[in-house]
Amino acid sequence: MAANPILRVFESLTGSRPLAQSIVPRLTFDDVILPESTRRALDQALTQVRQHDLIFRQWGLGERYATGQGLAFNFAGPPGTGKSICAEAVAHALGRRLLTVRYAEVESMWVGETPKNVAELFRIAGEENAVLLFDEADSIAARRSTSPDQSFSREANAVVNVLLKELESFRGVVIFATNLAANFDPAFERRIRTQVLFEIPDAALRERIWRAQLHPRTPVHGEVDFRGLAEQYDVAGGDIRNAVLKAASAAAQEPRTEAGRAIHQRHLEAGVQDVIAGKRVMQQSLFAAGRGGELVPVTPAMPSLIVPGAAWALPLSAAALVLALAALIVAFVL
Repeated sequence: MAANPILRVFESLTGSRPLAQSIVPRLTFDDVILPESTRRALDQALTQVRQHDLIFRQWGLGERYATGQGLAFNFAGPPGTGKSICAEAVAHALGRRLLTVRYAEVESMWVGETPKNVAELFRIAGEENAVLLFDEADSIAARRSTSPDQSFSREANAVVNVLLKELESFRGVVIFATNLAANFDPAFERRIRTQVLFEIPDAALRERIWRAQLHPRTPVHGEVDFRGLAEQYDVAGGDIRNAVLKAASAAAQEPRTEAGRAIHQRHLEAGVQDVIAGKRVMQQSLFAAGRGGELVPVTPAMPSLIVPGAAWALPLSAAALVLALAALIVAFVL
């Protein structure tokens, strides 16, 4: 059930809203199928954590490097490739809690509060000895503005500055997960110990993912061709998961036969095609590609991309703003 907007505002004003979700991790690396190169990079990251005491205390490098002893990892790649699952698996392998941060929960309506919230997150992670995960990290670690004329630009720059400062002094494990690593401020590059690239799996891995999504009790018709699905549809693991759920729902809605209900090839193909169609909808833009490849604004000459009634959106918004201001003035006068 969605949170009440008024309650969210109250929680933001009073500071009672939690800045992050703290969980006991249950997912492991057995729950995700990864390319070999990605798995090697993750194993290397885990080795760095486990050998941290040896390197910095027993070998004396902690006396040479007073700052930068924390371990920051960047999990970068397209959606649905296993970044969040692997962050939980890392925390599980280390026997630590996972503290998941989303910028929407950290951002405050009050100037100066968001940087304080970021600092507080590092303090909590240090006290709990938790793995700190910044999900959709490009929203909080974005490039700083070189001409911060607006208050929101100054606030965003301050957030990045605090985040960089905390990374220097933090001695725990921080994971950044992003679909847009190119948006990171360049200063993060030297503070990230290991870059882990998550890629769309190849056909062989996709076949394993298709099979892994189904439970032993799931009724699957013998005609299902997992290899064919893997070769035909170049999608990520998260997309395959959604396709299987759609296929299961479609199969469950069909009339029961003597042999019972089962997931057929047609269900899985319809499911994955629906997922791909949904991704295309999410890629729609207010701009369309011109003949030369340049982006041109959508005009009435392209009616297929015009939302009915959209022409009224701006005037209606302006009218609503005027009415709201009038109501506010009346309230103050009375």
